[in-house]
Amino acid sequence: MRRSLRWAGIGVALVAGPALGQAPPPARVAVRAAHLVDPAAGWVLGPVVVLIEGEKVVRIDTSGRAPAGMTVIDLGAATLLPGLIDVHTHLSTQSENYADQFRRSAIDQAVRAPLHALRTLEAGFTTVRDVGSGEFIDVALKRAIDEGTIPGPRMIVAGLAIGATGGHGDLNGFSPYLTTSGFSGIADGSDAIRQKVRFNVKHGAGVIKMLAGAGVLSEEESTGAPQYTAEEMAALVDEARMWGRKVA
Repeated sequence: MRRSLRWAGIGVALVAGPALGQAPPPARVAVRAAHLVDPAAGWVLGPVVVLIEGEKVVRIDTSGRAPAGMTVIDLGAATLLPGLIDVHTHLSTQSENYADQFRRSAIDQAVRAPLHALRTLEAGFTTVRDVGSGEFIDVALKRAIDEGTIPGPRMIVAGLAIGATGGHGDLNGFSPYLTTSGFSGIADGSDAIRQKVRFNVKHGAGVIKMLAGAGVLSEEESTGAPQYTAEEMAALVDEARMWGRKVA
């Protein structure tokens, strides 16, 4: 059984500090629950005691007894499970309708992003891959979570989603005189696409998002139709690989 999973619903509180100049010992916590889901093995255990030292799960005890000297958290009839992973999120852009693009700015999105992160964590998701955000809001959100400033899941972020002119990442179906300001992920041709990958990496992207085809929440001519040539896609993947990034 994996020992380093973050478990949803478990909080670890530090106890009194050590003498001056010494590193604090890891907190030792025993979490008791009626059941535990083990997806790797494909079974449900219970009753269980999850033994935690510091930030790591070190042992799953099915005797139901907690070792002496450990802080015990009794969750009663609760069922524990490893933290879930969502590989396609947009925590900064949870729009209620298409018109929100024109009524809300990046500031509105940034203000709401911590709430979306908290709700995601409380739903049991301890890791997410955020595949596209305006103005690098996802990067700022990730940094705040990593620093402990706000609660949220671990985040792998993409920054600006890269797509073609008139494609899934571009405003379409509107007057050509309608323009918006801010950072853009629109790039055409291999050289421009490579530059956009570098721009994302420079500003904190841990993964590169490519909008290779038409989507369902915008107004392209054909849902699912290709919007980048094979040459353009190869250039994007090659550039991302050079910088040690995977492509979604």
